[in-house]
Amino acid sequence: MKRRPGIGGLQTAAVTRGQYKLVGENVAKVKADLLKEQLATFRSHLEDFARKHKNDIRKNPTFRAQFHEMCAKVGVDPLASNKGFWAELLGIGDFYYELGVQIVEICLATRPHNGGLISLQELCTLVGQKRKNGREPVTEDDCLRAISKLKVLGSGYEVFSVGKKKLVRSVPTELNKAHNEILDLAQAQGFVTVDEVERRLSWSSGRAIDALDSLLEVGLAMIDDGHRDGKRRYWFPCISSIASIVGTDAITI
Repeated sequence: MKRRPGIGGLQTAAVTRGQYKLVGENVAKVKADLLKEQLATFRSHLEDFARKHKNDIRKNPTFRAQFHEMCAKVGVDPLASNKGFWAELLGIGDFYYELGVQIVEICLATRPHNGGLISLQELCTLVGQKRKNGREPVTEDDCLRAISKLKVLGSGYEVFSVGKKKLVRSVPTELNKAHNEILDLAQAQGFVTVDEVERRLSWSSGRAIDALDSLLEVGLAMIDDGHRDGKRRYWFPCISSIASIVGTDAITI
C-alpha cells in the first residue's frame, strides 16, 4: 500500500515551491532591469544621433522615415507633443503640425468635388503644390503620420485601403462592402457604368443602381451622360485626379 506524504513532506514541498517562485521572480526582475537599462542606453544614443543628424531628419524624407522607425522600436513618439526634448531639438512637431493644417485645408477645399474622400497619392501631390519652394519635401509616409494626429479632431480623418489604393477620408461616411467593390472596380478607368458593375461583379441591375445612387447621395460619385453610346458614367474623384475631372481652376487650395 502506497503511503501518503506526511505533514513534514507537504511542508517541505511548499517551501521548495516558494523558493522556486522567489528565484523565478528574481530572474524576471533582473531581466526587466537589464531591458530597461538597454532601452535607456538606446534612447541616449538615439538622442545623440538626432542631434548629429538634425538637418537630415528635417530635410531628407527617407532619412526621416528611418528615424521614425528607430523611435518606434524604443517607444519614443517625437510627435506626441509640440513641447519637450524632441520638439525643441528637431522642430519636428512643428513640421507635422503645419503639414496637418495643410492636409485639413486641402480636404476642405476638395470636399465639394470628391465628397470627402481623396487618394493619398493625390493628397500628397496637392500638399507639394501648396508648400512653397525650398520647403522640406513631403512623402506619403509624412502625410500618414500627420493624418494619424488629426484623429483627435474627429470628423472621420483616417486612411483605409481599397484594392491597391490608399484613400483618405475626412468625413464620417461609412462605406460598406458593396461601395468598396465599386471603388475597386473603378480604379481601372476612374469610372464605372451600370452594365460594367452588373457584368464584373455579377450583380443585378437593381443592386448596382442602388449602390451607385448611394455613392452619389454622399457626394463620392459624379455623373457623366455626354457619351455617344448613351451609357451613364459614374466618375469617382477619389480614384481619378480631381483636376482631370473638374479642371485645376475649380480647385482653390
